[in-house]
Amino acid sequence: MAALARWCVRHRLVVVLIWLAAFAGVTAAAAVAGSAYSNDYEVPGTESGRATQLLEDGFPGLGGDTDTVVWHTTDSGTVRAADVEQAMGDTLDRIADLPGVASVVSPYEGRGGSQISADGRTAYATVTFDKSAEDIDKGQARAVVDAAEAARADGLQVELGGSAIALTESSGGHVAEAVGVVVAAVVLFLAFGSLAASLLPIATALVSVGTAYAGIVLLGHAMTVADFAPMLGMLIGLGVGIDYALFIVTRHRRGLKRGLSVAEAAVNAVTTTGRAVVFAGATVCIALLGMLILRLGFLNGVAIAASLTVILTVAASVTLLPALLSFIGPRALSRRERRRLAEHGPEPELPTGFAARWSAFVERHPKVLGAAALVVMALLALPTLSLHLGTSDQGNNPSTTTTRQAYDLLADGFGPGVNGPLTLVTPVADAEDKLVLDNLAATIRTTEGVASASPVTYSADGTTGYLTVVPESSPQSARTSDLVERLRETVLPRAETGTSLDLQVGGVTASYDDFADVIVGKLPLFVGVVIGLGCLLLLLAFRSIGIPLKAAAMNVAAVASAFGVVVAIFQWGWGSELLGLGSAGPIEPFLPVIMVSVLFGLSMDYQVFLVSRMYEEWLETGDNRRAVRVGLAETSRVINSAAVIMISVFLAFVLSGDRVIAMFGIALAAAVALDAFVLRTLLVPALMHLLGGANWWLPRWLDRRLPRISIEPPECRAAAAQMPGFDEAARASIPGPRATDGARTDVLVKERPQDVRDIPG
Repeated sequence: MAALARWCVRHRLVVVLIWLAAFAGVTAAAAVAGSAYSNDYEVPGTESGRATQLLEDGFPGLGGDTDTVVWHTTDSGTVRAADVEQAMGDTLDRIADLPGVASVVSPYEGRGGSQISADGRTAYATVTFDKSAEDIDKGQARAVVDAAEAARADGLQVELGGSAIALTESSGGHVAEAVGVVVAAVVLFLAFGSLAASLLPIATALVSVGTAYAGIVLLGHAMTVADFAPMLGMLIGLGVGIDYALFIVTRHRRGLKRGLSVAEAAVNAVTTTGRAVVFAGATVCIALLGMLILRLGFLNGVAIAASLTVILTVAASVTLLPALLSFIGPRALSRRERRRLAEHGPEPELPTGFAARWSAFVERHPKVLGAAALVVMALLALPTLSLHLGTSDQGNNPSTTTTRQAYDLLADGFGPGVNGPLTLVTPVADAEDKLVLDNLAATIRTTEGVASASPVTYSADGTTGYLTVVPESSPQSARTSDLVERLRETVLPRAETGTSLDLQVGGVTASYDDFADVIVGKLPLFVGVVIGLGCLLLLLAFRSIGIPLKAAAMNVAAVASAFGVVVAIFQWGWGSELLGLGSAGPIEPFLPVIMVSVLFGLSMDYQVFLVSRMYEEWLETGDNRRAVRVGLAETSRVINSAAVIMISVFLAFVLSGDRVIAMFGIALAAAVALDAFVLRTLLVPALMHLLGGANWWLPRWLDRRLPRISIEPPECRAAAAQMPGFDEAARASIPGPRATDGARTDVLVKERPQDVRDIPG
């Protein structure tokens, strides 16, 4: 790391130009190639997946995206009135002639008779494109919207729904990113007091995340990447990128205050804190890539996209950032700090103020504070018990959007199930199969939860048949999921008896339920692997059984409580409309997996930062109370500053206009807030005070067999003692190799020990 840092400082202009060239080149390539995202929830081997495949094989014409144009008379007239029929008929004719439109089925024609509501005031037409939604040009979808909206008039409401139409709805542009960056810049300026120093973490994060964003666009051409993956990568990248740069700039500023030259301070910061950043970033990537063990194509693209973003933010932090630090020179310090350094010379920093007082307060009241923290976490986690996994649809969009209004009009006019019909598909072998299948529609119509069922449609060669079943309930309703289960387990097996029929249930709800079932089934394995890996890393780092176990418990607590917040807002609808996030609905099935991955990595960063300082003090003194007090006093301020930045960035993404991204933003913001302000600065130190020396217990036989790792090399600690401004008291506190239970234990540290012997308590 030292050699890399020196090279970057020495060739700072080259480093900056390389990064700018990479950013410009990847962005240009992405602009030329365009995006190729795919929200494919189909899981190979599931029943809904087989149904989709049967439909594609037997009815190739059904492959394009089907959207709807809905109109409703708001006065006393009906949609059959001559003026309404004339206006909408002409509109549908114009839509049928637009590029990209394969067909339009009008309610005024023979096949569309059922597309007029019973009261005659609502009607809809189906618009089928010649491509699937992810392949449709946004301009073609916009042309359909413009043509339909031109028919709006007094007494006639026209709205549109469907996946292609959703492409035209504004996602809020880049307001979310801008707000997050501005808030982070303000927090950094308040922390540093230097405009130049506060802008460097922002610049580093923007360049790396911008490069990653364009890279994810290109990645979509090579594998399945969800349309929310770039925004998710940007959300994670801005959060961790600014935080990592904050850690390094903080270390660099401390070096300057001790009298180091600009180059020496930058090299020292990368050599020490930069190693911790690489460790933390690698941990985040390992956690994200843990999603690959689920073997779901939909999540593979998300995992690789997010990991790419983290890798680039780490790379920028240890290369671009030191180059920029050498450019701004001593201006990394505020004017007051530079003036004080010139007048008084280098001085050691002492942890004073609220951090020191809080650390002593936790030491005096660990039981009460620990119990209070547990109560807070438990209360917030309670809503998680009612977690309902599913996928939101356009009925959860903000009430002002045309897709939401089309959804509501259809639900009011035809019943909520029309927004998500089920499809029953089967191979057909002979005339007997056809006879049974023709009679099945009547049986289906009498099934509990079914509003209607269409006649059977056969493929051109007669070897495949399907019928459409409209549920009485909405696509995301638990009643619709119950209907899917009832059809699969009772109704259809009875109909198949004595035939060669093999009926498969597909459709929106069936696909989402199958996807959620696969996720839930594999979730224990995934969580076990991720948490087990984290425990192993902490075991190697801190030579303790208790530290990894507490970290695992804290991660689970943070995830559970964060999910409680998400359930309350998105599933129960507490404030969701007020925040512009639409109505209440289920929680996305992939959210638990991604949340565990991301939060695990972020928590590891805070855990290492906090406990490593405690560990080094424990090795120095053997006094657990002092070790916990000193570690908390010296690290809580930086942890809290980093958390405020990350929370600000995550919450800003609520403004994105995308429900899924907003869900991630609120979930991660809640998790980081609880992790930093409740767990790491309250519950963890309280528990460590209560456990005493047991925190650091490790069986001798295991200690002898474990390899030894160090986040910060011991030679950097020795060099720190020779720095100007590092007094004898501070030098005496530097821990070195110690004999613990007869075995040599290397020091693992992340921040320079401070002179904290004056901390109260």
